[in-house]
Amino acid sequence: MTTTSSFGELPDGSPVTAYRLTSGDGLVLTVLDLGATVQSLTWGEGQPSIVIGYDDVAGYLSTDNDYQGAVVGRYANRVAGARFTLDGVEHRLDANDATSCLHGGHRGYDRRVWALAGRDDRSLTLELESPDGDQGFPGNLRARARYELTERSVTLTLTATCDRRTVVNLTNHSYFNLAPGGSSVDSHTLEVQADQYLPVDGRSIPVGHLEDVTGTPFDLRTAARIGDRVRAPHPQVRAARGIDHSFQLRGSGLRPVAVLAEPASGRRLTVLTDQPALQVYTGNFLTGRTVAGDRLLRQGDGIALETQRHPDAPNQPALGPATLEPGDEYRNTTVWQLDRT
Repeated sequence: MTTTSSFGELPDGSPVTAYRLTSGDGLVLTVLDLGATVQSLTWGEGQPSIVIGYDDVAGYLSTDNDYQGAVVGRYANRVAGARFTLDGVEHRLDANDATSCLHGGHRGYDRRVWALAGRDDRSLTLELESPDGDQGFPGNLRARARYELTERSVTLTLTATCDRRTVVNLTNHSYFNLAPGGSSVDSHTLEVQADQYLPVDGRSIPVGHLEDVTGTPFDLRTAARIGDRVRAPHPQVRAARGIDHSFQLRGSGLRPVAVLAEPASGRRLTVLTDQPALQVYTGNFLTGRTVAGDRLLRQGDGIALETQRHPDAPNQPALGPATLEPGDEYRNTTVWQLDRT
């Protein structure tokens, strides 16, 4: 079933609504229309959330918010120099991460109230109109986020259409922590179906080529303890203060690409996607953030598994297509399957 409640107001008085979806086996998903944000995801009534979120609107609007649970865009991840050229025209974007545009700019999709486009007993669809020139991106874009709750799984389908050739890369930026007590994810294990990863420079911009994961901390083809990998003496890990890298996923179509597990509780999250890449971010800069329940986060208290296109692809065509044509539909389907070992 789906219920609604007030989550507060924006500074201009606009209301923010929380939508609560419950499955037959007790899984509870709460989504805000602010940023189409996953505010919480629990295994049952009264259980702690396995997704990091805030208790109020102020938290989501604060500078402490590291995109917790939000749908980010128009282009998720980084665009170098906050600019790209399309059809011979240079488009200058909003630079909000030093000289780069990160997750769409200062006022990306995570900072907008999405409109209700439909709901039923097990799903919710939110919609956002992004005008031509929004944060510097060309073309009018209509984005939709559809959350569907089934037995022990959440399916998120992100779609977009445009009236002018543009670039699009949408993803959900939830931070997961499967430990019932919310301790560090260091003790979690992570498996990623990827033979290659994308090295980055000191600005976290891809250097332009994929590298084999063999012999590196990025070899997650078999489950590895996260705490061991984020402390490995590797220059890429050192520069990022952990892992904050894009992985080239095996296969195509909707398929399982990652498994996050917490051995002590036996909880397991399997991620399926139809996207070519997965950004693994081990919460390297979460320290000092106060979130739901007045909990003070430490570095590594959550991990983001962002299904998407590669970062900076608008400037580096070799990293894969990044454009959307008028008349076509962008689509990103992601499934979070929850179970216990």
